[in-house]
Amino acid sequence: MARLSPLFSGSSGNSYYIGSRSAGLLIDAGRSARQIDGMLKVLGINPLAIQGILVTHEHSDHVSGLRVFAKKHSLPIFATGGTLSAIRGMVGDTARLCPVEPGETLELAGMEVSPFSVSHDCTDPVGYRIATADGRGFCLATDLGFVSDSVRERLLGCDLVVLESNHDEEMLKKGPYPYVLKRRILSDRGHLSNASCTRLLPQLAKSGVRRFLLAHLSRENNSPALAESTAVEGLTQAGYTRDLDYMLEIAPVENTEGRTIIF
Repeated sequence: MARLSPLFSGSSGNSYYIGSRSAGLLIDAGRSARQIDGMLKVLGINPLAIQGILVTHEHSDHVSGLRVFAKKHSLPIFATGGTLSAIRGMVGDTARLCPVEPGETLELAGMEVSPFSVSHDCTDPVGYRIATADGRGFCLATDLGFVSDSVRERLLGCDLVVLESNHDEEMLKKGPYPYVLKRRILSDRGHLSNASCTRLLPQLAKSGVRRFLLAHLSRENNSPALAESTAVEGLTQAGYTRDLDYMLEIAPVENTEGRTIIF
């Protein structure tokens, strides 16, 4: 059965395991190798099951543990050409760097992996749509300033979607961040707000998506309760009933409880 294990989520680091108990992939490595290994142990995942690391983009909360973890476990690193150029100096020339491009499909760990472009303030960022070995559809889209038509198309019809719900706009506007940073976060190359995320959820539910994991929440400009209530309210107004028509969870900052989604 397909499983998603969120290791870490948020500005302090992001990493997910997708696959089965015997074979899977790590998406991002935004904590130290020691922390990632520790969380894999909590989740009951043998690092030997990991057959590669998919990188969404080069920001430190997605790659800070990449070099050491990939080297320790002799793992190939998959990312777009722009992202590989951005991280090459960090990971070293001896790393097994494998370029991927939006629109192509790769066979990895018994799954079909399809990267797609997203809008964020970095070199060449992507999300990933994955067809698991047992035919389940999964999609991860975080760190995106807005949801383009092409991104929406990738999300439609999946069994499980990980979607960014980074901030509450009013909290951000009234908060302590400097104006330049606020403007960056609110821009089309920034992060997806609770409201923007919620506007998309009924469309995804209509397409058949039944499980949502809201991710990359800001500690300063959001809260799990607020992101959750905003999403549930939007789905309720659209006529969808929680735990009947869909299931919704919040990705933990650190998955110390060992939560895994079987889908």
